[in-house]
Amino acid sequence: MTDATELRRRTRELLAAQLPTRLPPPPSTDGPAGPPPSSAGTDRLDFLRARFDAGLAWVHYPEGLGGLGAPRPLQAVVDAELEAAGAPDNDPRRIGIGLGMAAPTILQYGTEEQKRRFLRPLWTGEEVWCQLFSEPGAGSDLAALGTRAVREGEDWVVDGQKVWTSSAHLARWAILIARTDPNVPKHRGITYFVCDMTDPGVEVRPLRQITGEAEFNEVFLTGVRIPDSHRLGEVGDGWRVARTTLNNERVAIGGTRLPREGGMIGPVARTWRERPELRTHDLHQRLLGLWVEAEVARLTGERLRQRLAAGQPGPEGAGMKLGFARLNQQISGLEVELLGAEGLLYDDWAMRRPELVDFTGRGAGYRYLRSKGNSIEGGTSEVLLNIVAERVLGLPSEPRTDKDVAWKDLAR
Repeated sequence: MTDATELRRRTRELLAAQLPTRLPPPPSTDGPAGPPPSSAGTDRLDFLRARFDAGLAWVHYPEGLGGLGAPRPLQAVVDAELEAAGAPDNDPRRIGIGLGMAAPTILQYGTEEQKRRFLRPLWTGEEVWCQLFSEPGAGSDLAALGTRAVREGEDWVVDGQKVWTSSAHLARWAILIARTDPNVPKHRGITYFVCDMTDPGVEVRPLRQITGEAEFNEVFLTGVRIPDSHRLGEVGDGWRVARTTLNNERVAIGGTRLPREGGMIGPVARTWRERPELRTHDLHQRLLGLWVEAEVARLTGERLRQRLAAGQPGPEGAGMKLGFARLNQQISGLEVELLGAEGLLYDDWAMRRPELVDFTGRGAGYRYLRSKGNSIEGGTSEVLLNIVAERVLGLPSEPRTDKDVAWKDLAR
């Protein structure tokens, strides 16, 4: 059994043998993607590969797949040793979709060949991932999706459109769900695939948002051929596989580990302390209430992560993501109000295609506008309320008239 002492020993051995003496500059968080890590900084990439091969990437994964089969909480032991030594990380914010959504799904449903092909470059950041789930006519009702995948020999030919796809302009791979049988009810005719974003027939177009940036994309799939060896799970069982991804996505969005006053509450608390001329009694009362709620959410997230150590994430992540969206919108609204006319200024409306969302590195106006998307992305708040009601609280399900109707017969 691998314990904390053994992990410290392994980590120090890794550092002694592999710690780079020359590190590249941190990856750009703005504009077009730079060169891949293999050309941007060989030392950094060599270290990340060695860390993965030593089982210190995610210690709870199996041996040979970046882990040691150790208890999940022991990852903190490794991370603390590496941080103290100044070792490079894999820039997790840039590759969050791969780490938080694709990797656990591949681990649970992938073949051994798929796990060995995809997990290492995913974790090192050599290959960025995106998520091809939502469609123009299937967002909240994701199971109503219409992108088709038709079997032709050893391949599947995919045609359709996806939307709101973060990182599609950077990604090499995508997790994709498509309809493979229109003659059964919508949840039963879906299959889950891994799609190569460099293949012919994949077109990525930017979607400019209210913030001015094109962080999201729409993706058009025209005759894209996906080998059957890139299917995850059984044919027609894609909804069950997708639920694993979605449960992990909600935890990734709403359950990020933060220090006290981390996240959105940090900038407004600093402004309150540094700008006493802006204070009013009413704003003080509202800020106190939101500060307490942010702290409760942070501690609840810690408790959720401790529960995750015992197994796969469940519907509890929906509650965390709900609170994350509501708090972000209320806190950013208070910040703009606190700043008065100054809060109406906007720092940069340039059309950019960023690699990640930088909530705390931009102005109050950006935070206010970008937080509007929090109640849409990763599952709308309305859908998550249903999940909490039915799967957490055990309340009766809403009546569903389409439950036993073939997808092809649904009104659209």
